Amino acid sequence: MKMPYTNSVLTLLENRALEDPDKTAFKDPDNEITFGALCLESKRLGTFLCKKIKSKEPVAFYMEKSVNALSGMMGAVYAGGFYSFIDVRQPVSRAVKILETLRPSLMLTDRASFEKASELAAEYKIETIVIEDLLEDKSIVPDEDLLSDRRRNALDTDPLYVNFTSGSTGVPKGVTVSHRSVIEFISYFTDIFGIEKTDVLGNQAPFDFDVSVKDIYSGLMTGAEVVIIPREYFSNPTMLMDHICDNNVTVLVWAVSAMCFVSIMNGLEYRYPDSIRMVMFSGEVMPIKHLKHWKSFFPDAKYVNLYGPTEITCNCTYHVLDKEYGDTEAIPAGIPFPNEKVFLLDENDKEIKEAGIEGEICVSGTCLALGYYNDKERTEASFVKNPLISEYNELMYRTGDLGKWDENGLLYYTSRKDHQIKHMGQRIELGEIEAAVTSRDGVSRSCCIYDNEKKKIVLFYSGDVDKKGLLNELKETLPPYMIPSNARQMDELPVNKNGKIDRAKLLEIYSGK
Repeated sequence: MKMPYTNSVLTLLENRALEDPDKTAFKDPDNEITFGALCLESKRLGTFLCKKIKSKEPVAFYMEKSVNALSGMMGAVYAGGFYSFIDVRQPVSRAVKILETLRPSLMLTDRASFEKASELAAEYKIETIVIEDLLEDKSIVPDEDLLSDRRRNALDTDPLYVNFTSGSTGVPKGVTVSHRSVIEFISYFTDIFGIEKTDVLGNQAPFDFDVSVKDIYSGLMTGAEVVIIPREYFSNPTMLMDHICDNNVTVLVWAVSAMCFVSIMNGLEYRYPDSIRMVMFSGEVMPIKHLKHWKSFFPDAKYVNLYGPTEITCNCTYHVLDKEYGDTEAIPAGIPFPNEKVFLLDENDKEIKEAGIEGEICVSGTCLALGYYNDKERTEASFVKNPLISEYNELMYRTGDLGKWDENGLLYYTSRKDHQIKHMGQRIELGEIEAAVTSRDGVSRSCCIYDNEKKKIVLFYSGDVDKKGLLNELKETLPPYMIPSNARQMDELPVNKNGKIDRAKLLEIYSGK
């Protein structure tokens, strides 16, 4: 594989604009853009943004994913900055916490979200601009000298994007990822799986979720077309399958929860495309029955299990499924991507190399994120010196995931070390839900557990608040995927000898033991 020598993802875009200027790069139901036009529009927006932000400053995006959003994202990078998407469907209070951490001076939005974005930005004096207005303003033209000046001092370690994930204290964590990490990962990703310019990727993930990074930058790296699938299509299986079929999608890089939705809603029975040649999934453990359902419709497709948290730039291991799996079998997380060191540490920080022994999954290499944006304390707690190396300072990331090797050197994910879960494709700190619950009037204590089999978040709490009312109140502060499926009110929550809530006892109560 030939690695591109570049310190910016903009080189990927510019190469594609030179080689395939008239080829469709990205398409949504309302719009499409060629590589040449995307490069031009991005330079136009970059020129405008140069007058609004300094180098290495964030540009917040408050809009649904779209072709226009991609022009804005690349425009922010041309201006020497980086981008961060804020989910428009999450509660305002959570979006506010993200803005307090990000502290942008500028927010780009679309016309549909402008009113809500303006209200959100007003308190922090964030300038809010409608992206359609900029794209329609023909007086904005590229200033190559200005753009070159911003580019002159750029480094491959500069931030490219910040994606916010759940935080145990109730404050989301902004994972900051550099150009270098994305360029290297996507180089390996597209090479290993043979993604080419003839492919059409069906983008499922929102742009604030790092699964979308694999779609966007695989397209820019190889010239493949990326078809953006609106989020609402994933509640309407006929629209979803029509969109995939009509656009002759060949590759799916989806969260497990999205694949399960299709099989549960019998989407493939309605219509399925003959063009699918590869299905890649991540975010949670894939239920075998859902995998079998997909394989019954696409028996000749390649299936790939991808593993890795946001903090290591998309994924650190992969496994190409090479056999049929029994209903109770686990699918391996697999082997590391090139230039990523994946290893297990025991409770004493000693490396585990023997098969079958569980340890914490740790990762080092170029893939590591730059840390959590504007959060020194949590960065230093998770991005730490590798204890196996004393001679120099190699950083590693503690995933908090537990895993084990098998006799063939394949990694298996087993569970979590802490109280973080993977639910509906999202990593969630149960502590964030508990913090939101305990902050409510009439609640004294709370604790959440997770039913892995049924994929349910279960809340236990003490206090005099009605559980139905409590769950409705939580919708004001938590996104839908974090709302507990079930709530149980108790006179007192059980505690252990240290006075901490006894989660093991709550699990027994929940399971009826």
